[in-house]
Amino acid sequence: MRLFIKICAIGAAIVSVAGPVPAFADGYFTPWIGANIVDSRDEGSRAYGVTTGYMGGGVFGFEGDFSYAPDFLGTSTVFRSTSAITGTGDVILGVPIGGTHGASVRPFVTGGLGLIRTHSESEGVLDLSNATNSFCYELGGGMMGFFSQHFGVRGDVRYVRTLRDEDLFSGVDLTAGRLKFWRVSGGVTFR
Repeated sequence: MRLFIKICAIGAAIVSVAGPVPAFADGYFTPWIGANIVDSRDEGSRAYGVTTGYMGGGVFGFEGDFSYAPDFLGTSTVFRSTSAITGTGDVILGVPIGGTHGASVRPFVTGGLGLIRTHSESEGVLDLSNATNSFCYELGGGMMGFFSQHFGVRGDVRYVRTLRDEDLFSGVDLTAGRLKFWRVSGGVTFR
């Protein structure tokens, strides 16, 4: 966890010290905090992450989204601890209201593919540990609001679901897997 915080701090320092981004590429870096909600009975578990990317012409772009949930399934009588790490590559489409420089607002939609690693340790007579790696997809939307040329805030909601392979010999199928959750997040954006 300390390493993650150091990486976010170093990334934020680099982005804030770097010179202005050319008009054709609007780069951004957003460390965020949020909550994963697995089902309607779930109160949500905390998640931390970083989203970084660029938008060509301020409208269309690509981003990388990385998250860590140290207590993914919350409190449980079955599991002593659960965690999840997610990394995705996404396409983003947004409309800059007020332009791409200075104060502006940008609603957006995003979606992409990636990997999720879950880890759980059971409690009881047998102490068991299980880790699973799966392909996943995510779809979402939100808004970025900039107060100045280089500083703003971002909030978004994403739906994340694993993919599973029905036939081991056919390659990766795009059949939805069992693990699915919503993520709500907000953070400070540097561009």
